Amino acid sequence: MRMKSLAQKQVIDIENGEKLGILGKADLIIDPDSGVIKSLVIMNQGFIGFGSYKKEMTIDWSQIETIGEETILLKKR
Repeated sequence: MRMKSLAQKQVIDIENGEKLGILGKADLIIDPDSGVIKSLVIMNQGFIGFGSYKKEMTIDWSQIETIGEETILLKKR
């Protein structure tokens, strides 16, 4: 699967139904020795009044339960 196909997927915590963000603003952390994906870094941006904020969340690849057509479901252990 290409990163481009993951870009518009909503990330949801299946334990409480919380929407964690859209993967479009994300980076992958890859182990350079093995090439294995270690984690996702989701970067959500928004606006509060005249300022802006950035919220960054790192998710271990092992937390991902399934990748569907529109969503990525995970457990935030």
